[in-house]
Amino acid sequence: MGIAHEARKLGLPLMNVVRFKGMPILEQLFLEEKLLRTSSDNWCIVNDGTSTPSVVMGLSGKASELLELGFVLRDEVPVIRRFTGGGTVIVDHGTIFVTLICNKDDVLGVQPYPRSIMSWSGLLYGQVFRGIGDFQLRENDYVFGDRKFGGNAQSITKNRWIHHTSFLWDYEVKNMAYLKLPARAPEYRLERDHNEFICRMKEYLSRSLFVEKTTEALETHFSLQPMNSETIGAVHEGGFVHTTSLLTKQELKDALASSLESIAHNS
Repeated sequence: MGIAHEARKLGLPLMNVVRFKGMPILEQLFLEEKLLRTSSDNWCIVNDGTSTPSVVMGLSGKASELLELGFVLRDEVPVIRRFTGGGTVIVDHGTIFVTLICNKDDVLGVQPYPRSIMSWSGLLYGQVFRGIGDFQLRENDYVFGDRKFGGNAQSITKNRWIHHTSFLWDYEVKNMAYLKLPARAPEYRLERDHNEFICRMKEYLSRSLFVEKTTEALETHFSLQPMNSETIGAVHEGGFVHTTSLLTKQELKDALASSLESIAHNS
């Protein structure tokens, strides 16, 4: 009651903040989709790492075009197709996930369109990384200089939107072998391979400082209300039908067979 009263007094909308440590990324995406579509609150979700290395593709992503499926199948890497757009990432314990789910009328000056949301997010994280590295929003990525450390994806409904980011606090070089070089890539990538294109956020700041600065930046836009991660567990139970899905082994095998047929046909 006290937080809600203070929020009204300051004219700031409320935002629930929930933090997880090592929540499986599939479970996190299920939660986010349900909160976007069934809740009327603003949410910030911070998940420090995910328990199992996993590949996450955008809603329209095709495994045959984006993944080295032979390696993925060999190592039994889970492949998830999320409910938002955007590119493909390999995530693990070194990834920090930050998700913002907002009512469109609660973020002043932001239109419910990808470019407007992206621009606002760039300003928000500009506060977070002020004086740290050469932070920029380049196309749809967060970068230090010309090296990416944050990938973004969005979904927009009639009255709400979600903007979620995978921050590469650290990463395993060997895991990049699961990803093909995408046919469509940012211009600033200049055809660099994965390890020349990305960088580790841990070379610039600690995990705890990043979360602290993100919270401070959000407090300029919202009145933050911490929520127990155990309490929110009940929010995403029930019969909600998710768009996010875990690809089956057969789907991956079929995608590999289709890719090999295509190569043979074109050779």
